[in-house]
Amino acid sequence: MADIMLRNMTGVYLSCGEKMLLLYRQGGRVVNNTWVPSAGGHFEKEELNDPEACVLRELHEELGLTRDDLSNLRLRYVGLRHYQGEIRQNYYFFADLKPEKAEGLASDEGKCRWVDYADVLSYDMPLTAKAVMEHYMKTGRFTQALYGAASDGKAFHFTEMGEG
Repeated sequence: MADIMLRNMTGVYLSCGEKMLLLYRQGGRVVNNTWVPSAGGHFEKEELNDPEACVLRELHEELGLTRDDLSNLRLRYVGLRHYQGEIRQNYYFFADLKPEKAEGLASDEGKCRWVDYADVLSYDMPLTAKAVMEHYMKTGRFTQALYGAASDGKAFHFTEMGEG
């Protein structure tokens, strides 16, 4: 068996009121022609121990937004999946976007769309993102907890990650 590689990625889901910003990613190296978080991508070497730095860089590169445009930025999910010879580690953040920043957002990564919370799960998403969103809509959005999500190849299993 070949050595297993690591792929570290991050994403942020932005909300404004009862809507969430999704991105239909086009032209991506790993994820393409599907709905993903508002912004995100791969870690740079200097970010490997700092997923928040990665997500803020991606947010600025892709949407022109900064931390000052957000409130309640929090890491909420860490997903693990063994796929195509890689351990894929996804760090999912959630934040509220200040209403005055919500209009006219555009990304060179694809098409942005504000989606009613009630409709988010009807969009096609990569496997890990879909599992996270299903858990978030049912449980996560009503808590402040950090969750771990690991795939056994058939389903994702979620656990609240308490400190200690």
